[in-house]
Parts: sequence; C-alpha cells; structure tokens
Amino acid sequence: MNWINNVVRPKIRSFLEKRETPENLWIKCPETGEMVFHRDLEANQWVVPNSNFHMRITSKKRLEYFFDNGEFTKIETPEVAIDPLKFRDQRKYVDRLKDAKAKTELDDSVLVATGKVNGYDMTTAVQDFAFMGGSLGMAAGEAIIRGIEVALEKKTPFVMFAASGGARMQEGILSLMQLPRTTVAVQMLREAGLPYIVVLTNPTTGGVTASYAMLGDVQIAEPNALIGFAGQRVIEQTIREKLPEGFQRSEYLRDHGMIDMVVHRHDMKETISKLCNLLLKRETLLPELNEEPVEAEVSTEVAVTS
Repeated sequence: MNWINNVVRPKIRSFLEKRETPENLWIKCPETGEMVFHRDLEANQWVVPNSNFHMRITSKKRLEYFFDNGEFTKIETPEVAIDPLKFRDQRKYVDRLKDAKAKTELDDSVLVATGKVNGYDMTTAVQDFAFMGGSLGMAAGEAIIRGIEVALEKKTPFVMFAASGGARMQEGILSLMQLPRTTVAVQMLREAGLPYIVVLTNPTTGGVTASYAMLGDVQIAEPNALIGFAGQRVIEQTIREKLPEGFQRSEYLRDHGMIDMVVHRHDMKETISKLCNLLLKRETLLPELNEEPVEAEVSTEVAVTS
C-alpha cells in the first residue's frame, strides 16, 4: 500500500481545495437578530416570521409577488445619454453604472411592467434600492413616464412601488428635472381618471418623496418603512429640537395623516386590487342569480289501498 498516494495526498487536497458551501443559508433579522433559514424567508415573501420585519426585495421579486402567477411583461424604456456631465468622484460614474447593472441585471433603478392582478390589467413601476440606492436619474425618470404612458394607452391603473435615497447626484440638475417631469405625467393620469396608487417601501427619501412618491390617489406604506425628505439628524440640527421616536416611520406618518394606510406585504395585492376596483367603479364579480328557483313538485295522486 502506497500510503503517500492513498492517505497523505488526499488529506492535503482536502485542505487546499475550496469547499463549495452555499452562502447565506441563514439570514439575520436586522430588528431582533433572529436567524431565519433563507428558504423559509423567501417562502414568506422576505418577511421575518416572528418579528414581522419587511426586508428589502428586488424589483423582479416584487413584480412576481404582485402579478397573477408571477407573470408579467417588461416594458421597454427609452434610452438616455450616459454620464452627460462626465461626473467623477472617487470613481467614474460610468464605472458605477456598470457595476450596478452587473449586480442587479437591470438597466437602471426602475423596472416597469404590465400584467394581471386578480384578473384585471395593471401597469406597475418598481424602484430597486440595490441599483445605486434606487436613485432617480434620467433613465429612471424616462421609465416612470413611459410606464404612465402605457397605462394611459391601455387605460389601466398605475401602481408605483417607491424605494429610493433621492435624486442621483452624478446627474446633477438633469436628475432634478425628473421631479417636475414625473409630476406632469402623474397629472395626465389624473386627468384621464385612472387610479395612481403609491406604495412607499423602506426607505423612500429625498427628492423622490418630494415628487411622485407623495402624489398618489391613495398612499400606502409597508410596515416600519423609513419615509421622509431629509434625515432625522439634519432636521434636529436645523430646528434644534428632539424629534419623536419613529417620527419618519410608516405608522407615525399614518397616525398623523401623511399616508392613508400601512399594509402588510402579504395583503398588498388584494388591497391594491380592491382600491382600483373602487376607484374605477368596477362591480364585484358575483355568481349569476337569474335562474328561477325550481319549485318542488307536489303529487296530487291519492294512494288507493285495498
């Protein structure tokens, strides 16, 4: 027996070879520290079962959960100039864009799609926070406007899932121009009498909050989502007062009239569907009751007994 070949070498290989073990088998809840198996978390739409903490999800996952059978059609959006200001900080803006596109497999921070929600057509736009913090640039602005145009063409409600850190600084004034442009597009929906529903997810801040994210016919938010324009520390330093606990969270904003309702992710689809039916004055589909009742036949024959 050659013990070097049969024993020593396999042992050395086992130390040197990289073990292929799946990463992120367990995910830690940011709120309670609870460890949750990733498959259980995914099956629960990325809501931690015990703490009810709503974790961030990708735009594609959001659309799968929202549309019937997870089926939707992506809307192609207009191309825009890349890095028109030739911006550079620690890195070139074009390099940041390449990394974000490779990481998320998206063209930009907003994904627009159409599909069926409980049998009715719906147009939806979703901001993906993983793409440069969901920042609003020219491409994102064009995507939202194109989505609204499709909603106008198809005469469908338009649902906006917002998640953003604000305007994209690398595009400067060109980014800020998207705020009034998207606002005008929302007004077109209003004039056409089509519902515009906004769902504020964690976080929704900056210029996005100052524009289309606060213009919905109905303002919905996920539980404990961070929603605001400026950060809490900046506000406290400006007004020189201590702000209430959780004053920029969904529940606080609902209690003080800034948003209409806080809805669990599991109930989001049904809630939005009912709201759209109400706003469009759709009749609830009920079974037909036009058939005349069948009366029981009564025998008039008299039994003759011998």
